[in-house]
Amino acid sequence: MAHTPAVQHLAVSHPTGFELNLQRQTNGSEAWHAWYRYPRIGVALVYYDYHNPVLAQSYASTIYIGKSLFRTPRQELNFRLGTGLAYFPNPFNLETNHKNAIVSSRLNATLQMRLEYDVAVAEHVGLLVGLGLNHYSNGSTAKPNMGINLPTLFLGFNYHQQRPFVPLITPPNELPADIGQNFLNLSSSVGFKQLNPTDKHKYVVQSISVLGGRRISRKSNLLVGLEGFYDRSLVRQQRDTARSTSNLPDVKKAGFVLGHELLFGRLAMVTHLGIYIYNPYKSNDFYYERIGLKYHFTNCVFGAVDLKVHRGSADVLELKAGVKL
Repeated sequence: MAHTPAVQHLAVSHPTGFELNLQRQTNGSEAWHAWYRYPRIGVALVYYDYHNPVLAQSYASTIYIGKSLFRTPRQELNFRLGTGLAYFPNPFNLETNHKNAIVSSRLNATLQMRLEYDVAVAEHVGLLVGLGLNHYSNGSTAKPNMGINLPTLFLGFNYHQQRPFVPLITPPNELPADIGQNFLNLSSSVGFKQLNPTDKHKYVVQSISVLGGRRISRKSNLLVGLEGFYDRSLVRQQRDTARSTSNLPDVKKAGFVLGHELLFGRLAMVTHLGIYIYNPYKSNDFYYERIGLKYHFTNCVFGAVDLKVHRGSADVLELKAGVKL
């Protein structure tokens, strides 16, 4: 899909591919299974041929969660969301593949969404049809990074070990003990980004954050707090564009952030909206967004992978570690 004029020359073919999925039905062994009406968790191996020598092929592996929107003994309508890593063997190269403005690194992140309908055609076999969207991007760790948006129609078969679905365990309908309790998240992150295709240097981007939070329901945490950023690529950008290198504005930034965490046991899907309250060097918009995955290794220690974005354009992929008090 030609989401920007810069990739119009590449969005001229109809890619084809296949997937192999292995998925497990949650059964009620953890309380959150019932909160989301017993979703499926799976892993997918995804291959696409773009029928274009500039883009060639892609190979990806994703982990995903599939939520049932409608379920009867013979039919299912599911929504699936997954993320993972993708490999492109033919990325941008200034000498040999300069037309590839979409993908500039072999290793990329991938995001997959799909709506799928499954109807039984045999006792254990279902016919699968649906609509999907695959997104590939490296989070600006290398440039150019226009990314691929790939809408898909798909047809396949599911093998069901059990049909119709029956929970093995019915969890007690009790609220988590920490609903209504407050907490404090302290964290720091590091990321790497490339300024432009001709500058191959990877610049370090660091951040620190202090966020207060409150668990408001079985599925949700709300957060509010402050963050600080130091992006070393902006130092180079200043020196390349300024008439004089004296009295340059500070490239450090500070932001006020509102956030939400959608909880799946120890795993959480993170979404943030931030506003810069200290931003002397106006290199971007006054606000930023963030989407990511966070995992609690213990009750106090967590790690996260976040994508920081300015108006839909990736700024940096953040690797984060922190503590919850």
